[in-house]
Amino acid sequence: MSFPPSLPDRDFAGYRSGEPAIRWPGGARLAVSFVVNVEEGAELALSAGDEANEFIYEAAERVEGARDLCMESHYEYGTRRGWPRIRQALKDHGVTATLNANGRALAWSPWIGAEAAADGHEISAHGWRWERHVHMDEATERRAIARTVAAISASAGAPPVGWHTRSATSVNTRRLLIEHGGFLYDSNAYNDDCPFMAAQDGRDLVILPYAFDTNDMRFQPGGAFVEGDDFARYSIAAFDRLYREGETAPRMLSIGLHLRIIGRPARIGGLERLLAYMATHEGVWFARRDAIAHHWRAGLGLPAWQPRPSLSRFETL
Repeated sequence: MSFPPSLPDRDFAGYRSGEPAIRWPGGARLAVSFVVNVEEGAELALSAGDEANEFIYEAAERVEGARDLCMESHYEYGTRRGWPRIRQALKDHGVTATLNANGRALAWSPWIGAEAAADGHEISAHGWRWERHVHMDEATERRAIARTVAAISASAGAPPVGWHTRSATSVNTRRLLIEHGGFLYDSNAYNDDCPFMAAQDGRDLVILPYAFDTNDMRFQPGGAFVEGDDFARYSIAAFDRLYREGETAPRMLSIGLHLRIIGRPARIGGLERLLAYMATHEGVWFARRDAIAHHWRAGLGLPAWQPRPSLSRFETL
């Protein structure tokens, strides 16, 4: 056995000293991507015919064999109160964001996709249900992708061009997105602070890394955020560092939001303070993820992206 073992599908090097000399529009130093995760209604629930109930929220509690009305109510808060607050905060600061939406969530709350599109936000795909794809067989994953695209198209008036699975993907996910033909980018990576490219079967896909640290999910138990200012201070520290680095190299900051989490009255102020702080800086590009992906392709000299015919069959059930 040779050492070290060969790892052909992993990249530990990244760009190293060979970062592309790409500048953001208007000479901006930093691209800031706010990602609003819309998962409410897509969490597992026996009432939806799922095999189990979701058990992760402010506290982890499993209810088995019966409908969990408590958990369902927690998630409903996101659409009832969280979304209006987040929507207004983004509108007040003139920031366009990407909604990372589950298909079933928008099927049950279609007005969110319609309102977001009317505000100029992008609606990207987050899977059909709020679930990992890591153990899905290929046929099941194909159906999930197709159902998600159909639901988002119906809610937002246009199909999604981006994809981000809840945490672990399957080994087939990226290939299936390329085969589908309708995806410009994939956010299932956490390994860089700027975009990069992936290619397969003569087609390419922009990879826009996401982040779990500059993310309101850290208000969950064990995540270290308690006050709204915890979220603001940590995200500001990331912003300041990447803003400095952005003077000489392209940098992107992803800020993850969830309707039922940052939308709480004691936390929304943290988002508002973060937005206000960023607005005091020149050279910040608040961008939808599709805009970042299009610009990256152009900066690399690649042709403008257009949806392509599917290389395989995707069925909606």
